[in-house]
Amino acid sequence: MTTLPHRLLRALDRFNAAHPWDHNAHYHSWILRQLPRRFGRALDVGCGSGDLARLLATRAGTVHGVDSDPKITAQAQELTPPATPVTFTTADALTGIPAGPYDVLTCVATIHHLPFTEALTVFRRHLAPGGTLVILGLPHPTTPADHLLGAVAAPLNAATGWLKNKGRTARRPLSMTAVTRPAAMGFPDIVREARAVLPGARLRRRLFWRYTLVWHHR
Repeated sequence: MTTLPHRLLRALDRFNAAHPWDHNAHYHSWILRQLPRRFGRALDVGCGSGDLARLLATRAGTVHGVDSDPKITAQAQELTPPATPVTFTTADALTGIPAGPYDVLTCVATIHHLPFTEALTVFRRHLAPGGTLVILGLPHPTTPADHLLGAVAAPLNAATGWLKNKGRTARRPLSMTAVTRPAAMGFPDIVREARAVLPGARLRRRLFWRYTLVWHHR
């Protein structure tokens, strides 16, 4: 009995590897719903292959994507049609952000690679009054609620991967090829530190091992 959960986990890992899908892209439509229908300048920190930046460009005057990986930013630029108002820069997420301010700032699955409080402080400084910050992050599971949500997500993750890959050859999404590392901060610590820097920020646990943060710069 004690080995059954480990066997199930290994089986799920094998199944998920054979049916990959992009957990971050799953939330792109939700991110767009947090934003105005039209806005001026947008910044996507940790832009990866540029999928979200190109979506932001359907509403923005200009979009700038920043990522520390020169290979992925080059791929992002290649995937972006010339007429799209998006540019990509290889730069440090804290020190290399092009001068703002920005009306929208997004950061997807990146902030756990950065000093959390320092990153929020930098994002706040680059956000224009009236602007919106949206973060999709990865928490480290530390509470019973975290583990319960993870248990619920596991079979849903497998089912979603199967449905998204049904009838076609499964390919690992380009956005999932970047080097990653596990999250270190638990959700309660994330909430506490975020609200100290961003009073009134709205944070919520999400399925598929994610949390969201939305803050409006008054």
